[in-house]
Amino acid sequence: RFQVSASNPDVADSLNEEILFTVTQPYPNHNGGSMQFGPDGYLYISLGDGGAGGDPGNRAQNKMEMLGKLLRINVNVPNGYSIPGSNPFFGATNANPHIWAYGLRNAWRTSFDRITGDQWIADVGQNLWEEVNYQPASSTGGENYGWRCYEAFNVYDTVGCLPAGSFVEPEIQYAHFPGCSVTGGYVYRGGQYSNWFGHYFFTDYCNGQIQSLSPTGPGTFALNAFGTFSGYEYTTFGEDRYGELYIGKNTTGVLKMTDATACSPVAFISFEDTITACA
Repeated sequence: RFQVSASNPDVADSLNEEILFTVTQPYPNHNGGSMQFGPDGYLYISLGDGGAGGDPGNRAQNKMEMLGKLLRINVNVPNGYSIPGSNPFFGATNANPHIWAYGLRNAWRTSFDRITGDQWIADVGQNLWEEVNYQPASSTGGENYGWRCYEAFNVYDTVGCLPAGSFVEPEIQYAHFPGCSVTGGYVYRGGQYSNWFGHYFFTDYCNGQIQSLSPTGPGTFALNAFGTFSGYEYTTFGEDRYGELYIGKNTTGVLKMTDATACSPVAFISFEDTITACA
């Protein structure tokens, strides 16, 4: 945690760094991919399963571990942090109280719908399947999203696993080749493109395909494809204060997303090249 500079609220004061906690992991990959404040004011933190392949320590299913989890903490305290008493395993002797949800391989971007409060969790798969999970705002936490027992809807390694009905299935899955690694985004709540309103957008690092899930009823969604865009290696999304969406490439820029039905060149924000395709 950093406090802002006394002279400029848009600059962090580098001299007052406070480390809240540290989680050691056994391998260098799967470090997790998000920190988001929820509508409840708590900080949600996604941690990967510790790395290697196939979660060899079965950490995502071990509720005593913080790896392979979505954590929830309260940082609205003068120093340190506290664990909300409404966390699903608060006070439990067989689970870490930081945990909000578990069974995740490497959730690469989570976000909250700024209107409904629903949470979206895009979880990177192992060898064959990518998944997007949906958690309604009414959730009280404790969901088990299945890894390493399942890779999306599909059995991966169920040795020692709970019964199938214990897991929350993803909202959608899609296969590898040419996809390989999901990048989760946001629900569009901007005012420029009415066709997009309520769509949750996501993409894939390896093929650059932009897709969305649009609501068809309470907790049900339809999959929409918006095309595959050159450059690929899309690693993150962002939204501005008005709810307009942006997408970031690995090394070469941040682009504003615009509706292809009223297409104009993508607005280039930074870095060195220009991309004119519409998304």
